[in-house]
Amino acid sequence: MTALHWRKHGVIWQPDGTRAWARTHATCPTPHWRRDGTLRLYVQCRDARGVGRVGWFDIDPADPRRVQRHAAAPVLDIGEPGCFDDNGVFPTCVTHLADGRLAMYYVGFELCHHVRYRLLTGVAVSDDDGDSFRRLSAAPILERSDGERHIRGGPFVLFEGDRYRMWYVAGSRWETVNGKSMPIYDVRHIESHDGLHWPSQGQVVVPLDLAREHGIGRPFVLRRDEGFRMHYSIRRRSPLRYELGLAHSADGLIWRRDDDHIDLQASPGAWDGDSIAYAAEVPIAGRSWIFYNGNDFGGTGVGLAEQAEGP
Repeated sequence: MTALHWRKHGVIWQPDGTRAWARTHATCPTPHWRRDGTLRLYVQCRDARGVGRVGWFDIDPADPRRVQRHAAAPVLDIGEPGCFDDNGVFPTCVTHLADGRLAMYYVGFELCHHVRYRLLTGVAVSDDDGDSFRRLSAAPILERSDGERHIRGGPFVLFEGDRYRMWYVAGSRWETVNGKSMPIYDVRHIESHDGLHWPSQGQVVVPLDLAREHGIGRPFVLRRDEGFRMHYSIRRRSPLRYELGLAHSADGLIWRRDDDHIDLQASPGAWDGDSIAYAAEVPIAGRSWIFYNGNDFGGTGVGLAEQAEGP
């Protein structure tokens, strides 16, 4: 296939540090087209203790490099003590349910004792076009199972006809990578009749290359005339960092990895010089744009790249 070429525009937004809930970070940009035609990007911002809550910023669709406004308060706070999301939440997908409500699929961060953390999936809904969200349950909609014990997160959901399809990440193992305990996880697929109740285990659709990778995270899927395109984040073993990956599929189940064709790499010495992850591709005015994170899991803000012609 022809490589996708991108022209970087640098960081377009990060918190200014003046709000207690958003001292740092703008992690995992998650797009939603609002009824008024603006594009909202939901992100996780963190407080002084590193605990994340979901906020947003709006961009001008006539010029995606220009931010129009940003949230004064989180639209999704952490869960109650003892819940799966009591130490942080971050969005990965916002989409409409069949009944018209807006659903945010998010990951809850839970600190653990014998492993470093657990990541499970929750859902919250909005009746005001994404200005506020409420949890449908204090429990995760992707709970632990025998085959997916520690991680069931990173969900991306599409509604097709009479079914919802989810691509997500799952894993049950940890390994020591460069002296650090790290989870092992890949991309899987499941289906639901209502977008709220899901099977306990999925089918692996993007397996790991265990010699070079220990995780493939945050799938972001676009439905296209010729099939599907998936962006994802590869956690390399050496050097231990995130890189972007790309895959294509005719049916959403059998994927061909085309990682060498993404052509959006880290820029040494820059805000994304050590890592590049969490890409979300959005068509705007006939062109494709990617919102993504650089170093420190979004600690340096959200960047933007525009699809370019030629090499």
